[in-house]
Amino acid sequence: MLIAPSLLAGDFARLGEEVKQISHSGADLIHLDVMDGDFVPNLTFGPGVIEAIRPYASIPLEAHLMVWHPDTYLEELKQAGVDRVIVHQESDVHLNRLLHQIRQMGFSPGVALNPSSPANLLEDVLDLVDLVLVMTVNPGFGGQAFLSSMREKIAKVAKMRENRSGLSFRIEVDGGISPATAEEVVDAGADILVAGTAVFRNPPYTDAVHRLRMAALGKKPS
Repeated sequence: MLIAPSLLAGDFARLGEEVKQISHSGADLIHLDVMDGDFVPNLTFGPGVIEAIRPYASIPLEAHLMVWHPDTYLEELKQAGVDRVIVHQESDVHLNRLLHQIRQMGFSPGVALNPSSPANLLEDVLDLVDLVLVMTVNPGFGGQAFLSSMREKIAKVAKMRENRSGLSFRIEVDGGISPATAEEVVDAGADILVAGTAVFRNPPYTDAVHRLRMAALGKKPS
């Protein structure tokens, strides 16, 4: 079970310090929401900001691209030091080619699905990815309530992984994840929990990450 705090909920005036603290909180990786203001109705940060905060991180960085034309970001993300790139199934009609390109550039490739997109859209690319991200809110803004209907989609993706030999991708969930929702998404098949508000708005971060991990395991924090 991995915990990936989303920097979208961090203090943008002190991102370097936020990344440093999260790196020492017991979290496993840092989730970076790159939004273009068009694919989703919000504009966040891009490769330049990621490159600036990279020296403060001692754990892997994953860039979740909520953008059109994600291929145009790849070279700069490589220079910025990103470890994993997650692209949306809905963002590129040539998804197979894009995922091959991501792998060839040295990234760990991931693919994300919006709440309205059915799990079976990924059937033909599951052997190309290390991760499937199931959005449990409509992307674009932090602090939204978890969509309980997405639990069934998580279970469907887990079943797809189970039913095909050779597949070992992880299942990540993003949106409304907190100690109140962590156990149910893990029970459905999730391996990685992205959490913004539940971590950054509940300092100290070490305690927030611990509470989330214990809840995911169905335990009370010690």
